[in-house]
Amino acid sequence: MTTEQQAKDRQVSKSRQWEQAMNKLYINFQDYSKDALNGFKDEDIHQARVNSRKLLTLLSILDPGHTVTAELYSSLKQAQKKLGKVRDADVLIASFKARRKSVTEAGEHKTAKLLKAVIGHQKDSRETSRKKLKNKLPKLSGRTLEAQWNTFMETQLEKLAAKKDANVVMRELEVAFEQKKKACKTLFKAPETEWKEAFEALHELRIAAKELRYTANAAAFALNQKFHAHEALYKDIQEQLGVINDKRVSLETLQSIGREELDVGPKVWAAFTDTLRAEIMEALYQNEVVPVKQIPR
Repeated sequence: MTTEQQAKDRQVSKSRQWEQAMNKLYINFQDYSKDALNGFKDEDIHQARVNSRKLLTLLSILDPGHTVTAELYSSLKQAQKKLGKVRDADVLIASFKARRKSVTEAGEHKTAKLLKAVIGHQKDSRETSRKKLKNKLPKLSGRTLEAQWNTFMETQLEKLAAKKDANVVMRELEVAFEQKKKACKTLFKAPETEWKEAFEALHELRIAAKELRYTANAAAFALNQKFHAHEALYKDIQEQLGVINDKRVSLETLQSIGREELDVGPKVWAAFTDTLRAEIMEALYQNEVVPVKQIPR
């Protein structure tokens, strides 16, 4: 066998690995999307979103500027966003339900009443997101997407896979993560740092960790051994920062609704929002990703 033939065979093998990995994710996305619209079960919504996210991750490796795969990427991105709205609402409602159960057991009935009102408000919001998903997802995962997918697999994938090395992408993501981490540390050390700026930086760091985690998982077939532990590593980082973010989102959700809308007394409102702020501070101090000594203003 000639050197040229060996190189050609390696490229065919590489392309086939990408094809198999992406086809599996695509089939999963389609199956879970159909199931998600039949009852809006938490896990179906979650898995449809996860598989669309992994597909977007692999497309971004192959075509970073989305110049070749623009239409396919856009369709999957829109579907992921619509699924994300419902998924985020599911998670938020579940967290408020858990809080309500806890305060009820503790005999804090006024706080339980507040949480019941918040849950009701969020369920109404989720219902709006579900209606939009039910209307849009069949179109976003239907014939148009199928045609875009077939074009990609038949005419674009092999050429794109030949030019890209997932290991290089992982290294670039690592560098970007470390830069964001350094920026976060600087912010939390500076006495003039404001609350909003600090938490936006932490949010960006969490997103960078999530991108590394998804890349390590979705592109595992194309990565060197040294990157195989990255999924667990960045999952831990993402979860630590996620605890802070979830508590911040809970407080911001409450504030966006407002005390009057929820028909809650000022003392109960102040006590509960103070509790959430204290939890955010505790989560900040406990995280091991970005050590915090300075409280943002």
